[in-house]
Amino acid sequence: MAELRRFDVGGTHLAVLVHDAARSTLPPAVLLPGTGLTASDWDVVAADLSRDRTVHAVDLRGHGASDRSGAYSIELMASDVEALLPQLADDGVRLDVVGHSLGGLVACRVAADSPLVRRLVLEDVGLMRPRRPSMPSRPRGDIDFDWAMVEQTRPQVDSPSAGWPDLLRRIAVPVLAIGGGPRSFVPQEWIDDLVATIPSATGVTIDAGHEVHAARPTEFLAAVRSFLDGSPGPQHG
Repeated sequence: MAELRRFDVGGTHLAVLVHDAARSTLPPAVLLPGTGLTASDWDVVAADLSRDRTVHAVDLRGHGASDRSGAYSIELMASDVEALLPQLADDGVRLDVVGHSLGGLVACRVAADSPLVRRLVLEDVGLMRPRRPSMPSRPRGDIDFDWAMVEQTRPQVDSPSAGWPDLLRRIAVPVLAIGGGPRSFVPQEWIDDLVATIPSATGVTIDAGHEVHAARPTEFLAAVRSFLDGSPGPQHG
């Protein structure tokens, strides 16, 4: 059973679902979800990984049970996670980070700056480049995130900083980029470009669409486990 805990990361409080392993033999994992998704989106993945490691599934600021600060950016979210990692890393143990979509962009910034990241998995994250701005419509009814977060972070994705390639080149840890294939709205050549830009990156494709971990969890977990245990894993179609 996961336990919901709250952590102060400099005045903002993040909610984290902690899945303690009965017998922890591997480095802990930190899971960062995509836009509008919460820690519970990782439940299937966390249940599997927590068989042999502690898993921390995070609500990014403005999501789920974390604070709705009113101020949002990829940089602020990354700063939150950087402040969170020392609180999760017992005795300075390094952690593996898995990020999906927006969570993957946040994870890139964290991995470039934090010495506590051991390995990084990016799910359907490409090398960002300018694209036609497209603000989605707010869903009707109650939503489990602050819509202001979308309004403030979406422009950063549509018109990314020119410094993103340089940031990716600063990531010194091994990286696995899992692409969702032609069913995903993320151009897979953008993922290939990300892999080519990060010094120690490799890529696999699982033809599942943007939410690979939800659509094909068995294949996703096989790739993640193989990589975190030391090898990039097989190519998938």
